[in-house]
Amino acid sequence: MALQQNGIASKHNGETSSHHSSTNGNGEIQHEQAERFTFTSEPTLEDIRRMQAEFTDERNWNQFHKPRNLLLALVGEVGEVSELFQWRGEVAEGLPDWTESERENLAQELSDVLIYLVELAEKCHVDLPQAVLRKMALNRLKYPASKVHGSAKKYTEYKD
Repeated sequence: MALQQNGIASKHNGETSSHHSSTNGNGEIQHEQAERFTFTSEPTLEDIRRMQAEFTDERNWNQFHKPRNLLLALVGEVGEVSELFQWRGEVAEGLPDWTESERENLAQELSDVLIYLVELAEKCHVDLPQAVLRKMALNRLKYPASKVHGSAKKYTEYKD
């Protein structure tokens, strides 16, 4: 089902879902499926990299966009995201108590984080999509579902 939020089309796909477990009055475990938020397919990370490279080239900013500077800018943008959550306590998924203006501010700050992350990866010659695939494979080995299901412990705390 497609939703329009903050001027951005978002899709929810019933095929990709998360599972929640709870117990009923008889102590039996019940599993609930909830629809999981999904991104649109475009732009891709490569599209974002290309758009940012063009933006930077048009302004002759490559002289400033070195890895260290991009990292510091990225950290600054993460700080701006943090400010939006500061003093709110826990925030429900989907941000149901946030105004449209607050949601749009978050979308802009998260976009800044992503743009700087992609540009940093470009300048460091890290193929981010491939790096994610390798990292997810490593995480599956470090955190096997059969061993860690429902636990927030670090992988070094698990025993065989």
